Amino acid sequence: MKEETKNILWVDDEIDQLKSQIFFLEQRNYKVTPAQNGDDAIELVKKQEFDLILLDEMMPGRGGLATLEEIKKISPNPPVIMVTKSEEESLMEEAIGQKIAFYITKPVNPSQILSAAKKLLEEKKIIGEKVVRDYVTEFRNIQIMLQSGPSWQDWIEIHKQLSGWEIEMEGVRDRSLIDSHRGQKRECDSEFGKAVEKSYLSWINSKNGPPLSPQVVKKYLFPLLQAQKQVYFIVLDCMRLDHWYALQPILTELFNIQTDYYFSILPTATPYARNAIFSGLFPDELAQKFPEYWNTKDDSDASRNRNERQLLDAQLKRLGLTFKSEPKYVKVLDLAEAENLARKISTYANTPLLSIVVNFLDILAHGRSESEILLEIAPDEAAFRSLMKTWFSHSPLLETLRYLAKQDCVVVFTTDHGSVLGTRGNLAYGKRDTSTHLRYKYGDNLNCDPKGAILIKDPKQYRLPMYTLATTYIFAKEDYYFVYPTNYHEYEREYRNSFQHGGISLEEMVLPVAIMRPR
Repeated sequence: MKEETKNILWVDDEIDQLKSQIFFLEQRNYKVTPAQNGDDAIELVKKQEFDLILLDEMMPGRGGLATLEEIKKISPNPPVIMVTKSEEESLMEEAIGQKIAFYITKPVNPSQILSAAKKLLEEKKIIGEKVVRDYVTEFRNIQIMLQSGPSWQDWIEIHKQLSGWEIEMEGVRDRSLIDSHRGQKRECDSEFGKAVEKSYLSWINSKNGPPLSPQVVKKYLFPLLQAQKQVYFIVLDCMRLDHWYALQPILTELFNIQTDYYFSILPTATPYARNAIFSGLFPDELAQKFPEYWNTKDDSDASRNRNERQLLDAQLKRLGLTFKSEPKYVKVLDLAEAENLARKISTYANTPLLSIVVNFLDILAHGRSESEILLEIAPDEAAFRSLMKTWFSHSPLLETLRYLAKQDCVVVFTTDHGSVLGTRGNLAYGKRDTSTHLRYKYGDNLNCDPKGAILIKDPKQYRLPMYTLATTYIFAKEDYYFVYPTNYHEYEREYRNSFQHGGISLEEMVLPVAIMRPR
């Protein structure tokens, strides 16, 4: 298919001396319309559309900046390249203030003009073509890794690549490429589910497994605290790896960042995964050592995560850490608390460890399922990620981090679990007192369709608490969620396309830990 010709208006009082440059551009599928002065250029802009304008800054009569001002009134969209003999900084600033896209000094080099034109007119197309080529290579690499039986280290690499492509795909409109990526994601989550079924027991019982939730504090905070660094430990609830990749460019302006990765334990839900982080214990150990913190009558997230500060204090004591002043803990549940933290953050200047739990992202994910407006704004993963980034860019949390970026401290930024977009219902069978979660359930003698879930008949093996002698667990895999046989289709429709967590997927389990030091 023949490429579309781009129309360029070139305004220069010495345009006759630029014929070779014009010919150079026309040989490369650009149509160039010449104009010798600003008035002629303005009349041409009134009569036709141009994709790009090359504008000489110093012309007799109406100068370049005055011409630019009039052109912008008529046609504000085409990018403008200012061409000038002057290298005065004040002139550059004035031109940039009028929103020129590029600034070139004479004598004009044809390849310089071509490079600028390609960047302004064809950048998206060129990048898109490169994305396709790079994706094909990465697609093959991932397929090779899947065929060889990935180790837990390989699963981190696979998820890094998939999450990185989630960000890359935001600027791509190639439907076949997007569909290929989604298909590969689904295949990877399917294979990851099989790997977890096969290897999870060895992961939680072996020193050769991946870092897990109970090891986060010991692996990442302990060495810093032992070295007497002031540490701010921030847990952004429900942050996926692709979410972190979306936020990282904002934070890179403030911090030098080293990103590592760990695996959430099962279930990938706040009462289990986040408690495991703060306590340094698996859920069965936590229920045994701190029964007063583990209220079995109330399985809500808020009920079982009320004692994170006490659990962290106990873990730090077990690690043998002592402090001149007491570590602090803050939980941020709403905007008012976030703003209060941003105002008061300087008062923690002498605190050796401040732990901050931010629940907004988890609330946003759940709120999306209950709000038609949010569902309209964020209908898919890419839109939700964009909404999340917009929130963060204007949040008191970022204001807090800007303050910390000016202090002598280290910020450890992580999450307790991710989430997956549920698209398929999976049958579950249980009694009335079975827990209500969509991606995992516990109760007496549960059962499920093995197509999209695994059944845990012996919770002790999986380091999970038993509430009765008949306690069992079921975990959804891939993008499945649990629905009971009664009113199956009604509840399947209700929960389809909602963000959920608690089960087995790369998005829920493979998570970032960022060690951030002020620049």
